[in-house]
Amino acid sequence: MPVVIVCLSHSDALAVLPDNQKDISVLALVDAATFMPALIENRAALAVVDAEHPAAHSSILTAKTSAATRRIPIVLVSADAAVRAQAIAAGAELALDRAELAARLSTIIRELARVPTPETLAQLDCACAQPLPPLAAAGVEAFNRGAYYQQHDLFEELWVASEGPIRDLYRAILQVGVAYYQLERGNFRGALKMLQRSVQWLYPLPDTCQNLDVAALRRDSYAVRAELQRLGADRLGEFDRSLLKPLRSGVPQT
Repeated sequence: MPVVIVCLSHSDALAVLPDNQKDISVLALVDAATFMPALIENRAALAVVDAEHPAAHSSILTAKTSAATRRIPIVLVSADAAVRAQAIAAGAELALDRAELAARLSTIIRELARVPTPETLAQLDCACAQPLPPLAAAGVEAFNRGAYYQQHDLFEELWVASEGPIRDLYRAILQVGVAYYQLERGNFRGALKMLQRSVQWLYPLPDTCQNLDVAALRRDSYAVRAELQRLGADRLGEFDRSLLKPLRSGVPQT
């Protein structure tokens, strides 16, 4: 799985990043308004923020106070020691000058970046090959008849009782269902927040897990999120409820 690094910079100040390595993808941004969406949409493993960008401080604060992005490590780049100290206070994991970033980037990615280890992926593959537990099956049934509040309780119980990375499957479904529940109640902000949170749990999962079509769930929930963002809170009444698809079983459809 490639490492995605999102960089917010006003110039080419972060050109030291190894964007030519096959296992590292660097997304360079100038517009601060695209920073949070880029972290979420690209499942960023690491964020690098140039202190000279006028929105550097506010971007770090926003990322670190959102449940959808707060676990993503942030490295601030500055030659000013006082600015670096302020960044740590704002929530950045590291604050370095450009030379330090270039020298330590490989170590930073290895130690901080949110990339599943081979061992974790192997555990997940093994768990995904198992049949769906009875409690999860009940949760799927509730989800599919639109009982989104009930599915939350069922999947939360299973999530608490489970161990290992398979918990991410139950948490992802739970959060998508809660988003749909909030949407039906007219809570635009709550629905969008939960859909954003679910991305970090959905993306590492195989396309099929415990005979559920996870690829379809990703596709469906991303479509709902995109439509919410297109409409905005003021036009929530125009949302097409047919976009709220059920959970499907079996091999993902292409």
